[in-house]
Amino acid sequence: MIQLENVSKVFGTPRGEVRALDEASLRIADGEFVAVCGPSGSGKSTLLSLVGGLALPTAGRVTVAGQDVAHMSPAERAAFRADHLGFVFQLFHLLPYLSVLDNVLVAATPATRATARQRGSELLERFGLGDRLSHRPGQLSVGQRQRVAMARALLNRPRLLLADEPTGNLDPANANALLDLLSEYQREGGTVLMVTHETYAAERAQRTVTMNEGRIQAA
Repeated sequence: MIQLENVSKVFGTPRGEVRALDEASLRIADGEFVAVCGPSGSGKSTLLSLVGGLALPTAGRVTVAGQDVAHMSPAERAAFRADHLGFVFQLFHLLPYLSVLDNVLVAATPATRATARQRGSELLERFGLGDRLSHRPGQLSVGQRQRVAMARALLNRPRLLLADEPTGNLDPANANALLDLLSEYQREGGTVLMVTHETYAAERAQRTVTMNEGRIQAA
């Protein structure tokens, strides 16, 4: 599902170049649940951004679902993300002026739009939010908002779920509930790549990748 071959990512800053990734190589099989761990600034989120096509490598090759992400046009990458990837972020990124259901439907594509409302409602019901469809995000608890974000990520039945510190703003009970949803998605055939600094979250994955100073130390 994911293959990184000698991938480097260098950012230019007023103080000079910063090497966020340094010749990182990694393979993740279809259907795996992998956690990426390491200290702040180790390159975890940069790796996730490259896999998701949100950034491009300075050197090396990033292949996702058989596609070379860097060789796509911006429009092709956007379409690829919509069709194949789901994203769950620490800060949820919900639109405060939309209802819970409409926040989920933001992810709908032309191919899924006809059935999106029904699927979105079913996902929210499954996640215990069936009575909150018309609520605004500000009327929900933190844990409920992350479940809305999870429903949005799953709307288009993605093959790969990318989670960036998904438990970072959650209390232990809600964190474990979110991890249960990630594990359930993986058991149903999906692939999960999760960045986390929480030991208990990493323990829920099948495999842990450790990073430090832009390098993969153990995979």
